[in-house]
Amino acid sequence: MSELRESVDICVVGAGHAGCEAALACARLGLETVIFTVSVDSIALMPCNPNVGGTSKGHLVREIDALGGEMGKNIDKTFIQSKMLNRSKGPAVHSLRAQADKAEYTRAMRKVLENQEHLTIKQAEVCELLVEDCDEVTEKTSKTKKIVGVKTFTGTVYECRAVILCTGTYLKARCLCGEAITYTGPNGLQAANHLTDSLLNLGIEMRRFKTGTPARMDRRSLDFSKMEEQFGDERVIPFSFSTDPEDVQIDQVSCYLTYTNEKTHDIIRANLDRSPIYAGIIEGTGPRYCPSIEDKVVKFADKDRHQVFIEPEGLHTNEMYVSGMSSSLPEDVQLAMYRTVPGLENCKIVRNAYAIEYDCIDPKQLNPTLEFKDISGLFSGGQFNGSSGYEEAAAQGLIAGINASLFLQGREQIVLDRSQAYIGVLIDDLVTKENFEPYRMMTSRAEYRLLLRQDNADLRLRQIGYEVGLVSEEVYQKTLHKKEQIEQEVQRLKNTIVGASGKNQDFLTAHGSAPLKTGVSLAELICRPELTYEMISEIDIERKSLPAEVTEQVEIEIKYEGYIDRQLKQVEHYKKMEKKKIPADLDYNDVGSLRLEARQKLTSHRPVSVGQASRISGVSPADISVLLVYLESYKK
Repeated sequence: MSELRESVDICVVGAGHAGCEAALACARLGLETVIFTVSVDSIALMPCNPNVGGTSKGHLVREIDALGGEMGKNIDKTFIQSKMLNRSKGPAVHSLRAQADKAEYTRAMRKVLENQEHLTIKQAEVCELLVEDCDEVTEKTSKTKKIVGVKTFTGTVYECRAVILCTGTYLKARCLCGEAITYTGPNGLQAANHLTDSLLNLGIEMRRFKTGTPARMDRRSLDFSKMEEQFGDERVIPFSFSTDPEDVQIDQVSCYLTYTNEKTHDIIRANLDRSPIYAGIIEGTGPRYCPSIEDKVVKFADKDRHQVFIEPEGLHTNEMYVSGMSSSLPEDVQLAMYRTVPGLENCKIVRNAYAIEYDCIDPKQLNPTLEFKDISGLFSGGQFNGSSGYEEAAAQGLIAGINASLFLQGREQIVLDRSQAYIGVLIDDLVTKENFEPYRMMTSRAEYRLLLRQDNADLRLRQIGYEVGLVSEEVYQKTLHKKEQIEQEVQRLKNTIVGASGKNQDFLTAHGSAPLKTGVSLAELICRPELTYEMISEIDIERKSLPAEVTEQVEIEIKYEGYIDRQLKQVEHYKKMEKKKIPADLDYNDVGSLRLEARQKLTSHRPVSVGQASRISGVSPADISVLLVYLESYKK
C-alpha cells in the first residue's frame, strides 16, 4: 500500500453537483481543497434527465447563483431549450427550466474546476475517514470527535481539517434491470464500496434509498409526427443574474410529448412479478414524487394514460431521453412497453432503463449548517443527505462548502432560515423532519413562497454571498443599485396622482377598466388586475426608462403588496421562535411535564432552536410551551 501523505485544508468526497459547488466555494474562499471522484469523466454528470430547474428547483438554482454558486452560470452556457413554467399562475410559482446539452454541461463545469485556484481534482476512491478525539467538549457543542484526514483505497492519506461528503448515488451502488444486477454506480461507472464501513464505525446511521432513470433511444428510430412538438420560450430568461440576457437568445431544439396507453399498462401489469421493486429484490425506498412507470400504473390505476416527454441529450448525439417512464423492468419488457407508445413503435434502445440503490445517511444527524452533530469538521451535502435532484444537491453542496470554509476560518457559519430561501426550507426539512424517502423540493413546502420568488433571489441573498466572500464588490453594488431603483420607482408611483381627464378615461375604457371618479395614484391603477406597469406608460408622463428586471419587481411589489405584508408579519412571529436557542447539552429528561414522546424526539434530533423543535413530528404546541418555560429558568 502507498505511504504517501499530503496536507490540504478541505477534502470534498464526490464530484457531482453537490461536490462541484462545495469544492468551488471552498477554493474561492482561499482554502486548499482537493475534490475526489471515482472517475474524472463523471464530474457534474447528469445520469438522469439532462435538465436544470423546473417547479421549485428553478428557485434553488437562482438562489445558488445569488450566493455565488456556479450551476446557474453553467446551464446558461450549455442549455439547448429553455422555458418559464407556470406562467399562467402567480409569480410565486414561476419556475425556469432548461434542457442541457449533457456532455457540454459536464465539460463546461469540469473546465471551471480545473482552472480554479486552490482546487485540485483527484481520481481516487476515499475509503476511510480519519478522526481523533476532541480536545474538550464545551457546553456549546456535543462533539466528541474531529476530522483529521481521509485515506484513499490505494493507501494515500490526505491530512485535512474538514471533510465534505458528497457521494451522491455511488456508495455501495447497484443497478437493476429486471433480473440483471450490476454492482456499479450510475451509467456503469465504478461504485464506491468501502466508505460505508468507515461511516458505520463512526456511529453514523445509514439508510438505503433508490432512484431510477428511463431508457435512452436512437433518435432515428422515432416517429415525431405522432407526437406533439414542444418549443422553448421565444424570449429566453437566463438562470444567472450575471448572464447578459442577449447571450442566451439562441436557436433552440424541440422536445416532444406523447402518452402511454392501456396497452402499455397491460404489459406492465402482466410483468410486475419481474420488476425488482415488486419482487422484493430492491431494498431501498424510492422517491414518491418521481415514481417509476410501474409505480404510476399500480398507484394511479384510474388513469388511462401518462405523459411521456422525448428530450434530446445534446446537440452532438442521437440519444433521446424518455422522461416520465423510468423503470427497472427487464430489457424485453421494456422494449415491448415502449413500443406501445405513439411514435416509439419502432424505437431502438441505446441504454436500458434501470433502478439504482445506494447508501445515504439519516440527515437528522446534521446541524442546520450541514455539519455532523457529533464530529467536528465533517460536513455533508447532496443525495448522500437523503434528497433527490441535481438542484437540491447543488444547493446543499454550496452551503456545506461555505460553512466548512467559515468553520476553518473561525467565522460564524451561515444558516438560511425558512423565511429567507428555498435552500433554507430544503435544509430545515432534511435535518428536522422524518424523511423515509428521497426528499424533493416543491413550492408547496415553502410557507413564505410569495416572499421567496425566483425573480428576487438576488435581492434576498446577494448580501449574504458578498459577506461570505463569494460575490464580488462590483456584483454586490449592482444589486444594491437595482434595489434602490425598485424602491424609488415604487415610491414615485405611489406619489404620482392622475385625475379624471378625458385622456385618462379613454385609456381606462380602452383597457376594460372602470373610469375614475376622483384622482388616484398610478400604483392604485397597477393594482387593478386588468392593468399592468407596462400598460399605464401611456398616462405616466414622468416615466423614465428602467431595466426589465427592475420593472418586474416594481409591478410584483405593487400588485401583491397586501399579501406580501401579511407574510412579513408571519415571518416576524417565526423569527422570534428561531432566535430562542437551545443549549446543545440540554438534558430533556430534566424538563418536567414534557411528554415521553417529545423527550425522545427532542433527544434524538437535538434541535438548535425552539422554532426547529416546533417542527419535529411528535412535538406538540403544549410541549413547546413547557420547553419555553424551562428555558427561561435554565438561563437564570
